[in-house]
Amino acid sequence: MSVKLSVNINKVAWLRNARGGNVPNLIQVAKDCERFGADGITIHPRPDERHIKYQDVYDLKNHITTEFNIEGYPNEKFLKLVEAVKPEQCTLVPDPPNVLTSNAGWNTINNEIFLKEVIDRLHKAGCRVSLFMENNLDFINKAKEINADRIELYTGPYAENYNENKENAIFDYIKSAEYAFKIGLSVNAGHDLDLNNLAYFSEKIPYLQEVSIGHALISDALYYGLENTIQLYKRQL
Repeated sequence: MSVKLSVNINKVAWLRNARGGNVPNLIQVAKDCERFGADGITIHPRPDERHIKYQDVYDLKNHITTEFNIEGYPNEKFLKLVEAVKPEQCTLVPDPPNVLTSNAGWNTINNEIFLKEVIDRLHKAGCRVSLFMENNLDFINKAKEINADRIELYTGPYAENYNENKENAIFDYIKSAEYAFKIGLSVNAGHDLDLNNLAYFSEKIPYLQEVSIGHALISDALYYGLENTIQLYKRQL
């Protein structure tokens, strides 16, 4: 079974916000992504609303017909938003407010009590919960203990080292995915995956359910067009 592709549309919102108004139309882009073959839509609202605005989250919910995945740091404002919208999946990331992009996974041991309370709360809202994680088996094991449903492997280091030595770059990810599956966690992945490195990652990582891709895909769409780009990424999976 092919791995699902969730398209992160943050950069579309960022482009819209750069000029004001509603061009490009975020809702139309989300609907078109689905029409062109995306299996889901991902957004990551941040406290400064520099791309996705909180109102966008409410507006999108009424139009997305595939899987809706909301990423973010679980402060109270974010949690209330997720509880109101009830996406199919909520991916928790340990981002501080001023970070440019997600660049580290959870230390689930140090944050055990906090995360367990958040996960239980999101489960009550009907959301599947995924934790953004690095290749640390102890942290992955704790993710299972605190009732996470999935982990999303942070693939930044893989992408950074892929061209130098792809076998070494993928090694720890294979171990993490195998261990996660063994203890009952499903596996997602995301960050800096692109047309150069995605096929190898998808081929080598066992039990991979879903990848979330935004920056590279939207950038490629400037050259190839959105419909063709989504199909190109789907073929890699």
